[in-house]
Amino acid sequence: MTATPMPARGPAAAAMALDDKPMNGFQWLAVVICMVINMVDGFDVLVTAFAAKAISAEWALNGSQLGMLLSAGLVGMAGGSLFIAPWADRIGRRPMILGCLTVSGIGMLLSALARTPLELGALRVLTGLGVGGILACSNVIASEYASRRWRGLAVTLQSTGYALGSALGGALAVWMIDAHGWRSIFLFGGGATLGVALLVLARLPESMDFLLTRRPADALQRVNALNAAVGLPALAALPARQAAGGPQGSRFAQLLGPALRRPTLLVWLSFFTVMFGFYFVMSWTPKLLSASGLTGPQGVTAGVLLSLGGILGAALLGLLAARFALKRVLAGFLVITALLLSVFVSSAHPLAISYALAFLIGAFANGSVAGLYAIGPVVYPAQVRATGLGIGIGVGRLGAIVSPLVAGALIDQHWLPTQLYLGYGLAFAAAACIVMLHRLSASEGPGAAQALKARTAH
Repeated sequence: MTATPMPARGPAAAAMALDDKPMNGFQWLAVVICMVINMVDGFDVLVTAFAAKAISAEWALNGSQLGMLLSAGLVGMAGGSLFIAPWADRIGRRPMILGCLTVSGIGMLLSALARTPLELGALRVLTGLGVGGILACSNVIASEYASRRWRGLAVTLQSTGYALGSALGGALAVWMIDAHGWRSIFLFGGGATLGVALLVLARLPESMDFLLTRRPADALQRVNALNAAVGLPALAALPARQAAGGPQGSRFAQLLGPALRRPTLLVWLSFFTVMFGFYFVMSWTPKLLSASGLTGPQGVTAGVLLSLGGILGAALLGLLAARFALKRVLAGFLVITALLLSVFVSSAHPLAISYALAFLIGAFANGSVAGLYAIGPVVYPAQVRATGLGIGIGVGRLGAIVSPLVAGALIDQHWLPTQLYLGYGLAFAAAACIVMLHRLSASEGPGAAQALKARTAH
């Protein structure tokens, strides 16, 4: 017996239909693929840090030169998030992910052939552009295919891929550099990235919200194929176009229009402040712990524990967000991170306590970043979702670039590690206050209300 096609429904109705049914294997597969995408991103972003000692030795780099090389990838990521990711709202999330994976994979492979630090730096910018364009899109797809109950878990679960890729990449890099030299890990990372592009091509679905909003060719057939995969009835026709909440020619203008100005500014402040604190923790902890009495290898071990803790933290935030209001869970993680930083190097801890604190800081700091990625998609309607999240991530990357520079300047002014961790802990506390100002409800405004009514119960 053939199922009777259902009347047309808009993006909000489609999202509510997904919200009201249990998630099936197709939906979880989309989340897992997004997690794998983030794994190769985590490796691609930190590969230079893994190889820094060997690169510096081969080219006799001083500290400033190595620092510029390490920053090149972050500069590219900021540019990708700000200027490339917004195009996903025009061409689609899936094509954007495919294109950016290809760019970052080629950038990694070419990095293995770099003959000078300048060439490697330029190729790291290229790789970062691809990574920056990917992050917003993978978060949006994971959010859009998750049900209301499991949306926070789905987004934060795929975010654990970044920490998992960093941790596994670090362990793999130690062996590969000793056996085959630093160029081998760039070759491995490039091959893995292009392999994931093939996986995306074969199995990752396009965003249903994008298909219903932008109406590409054969949109009805593609929507109905996705409906069948997620267990929803077919549509007889596409819904009537809904009036947009802002000028169609400029999605950036929509973000700063009356309906979305307040949530957009809060998203920007949230990302900048959290990334400012997060990249201090991830970049400077090994060195500052060594300066506080630990040996160099012990400081590196603490740095690895930060990444390992991140795997637990992102998953924990997602589980809690399935039961409690997301912004309250996120604010709690930020406050706990601030408290842990205030005692991290405040006194001479036994080594085991220092390691335990590093693991916990990694858990709550990484969980905080994952929570930001979960908040972004529920704030924006479908037509500007990738643009809004991409620009938010880009603003966060600016905070990530500024953070190590500020820390270095403060160290030059003879700040002690205890003062640095206390100061950056205050940044996490400020971020908690900013997060609590988010109004994750239908009263946010006309544009946000459309998304929030359909996509969240908080």
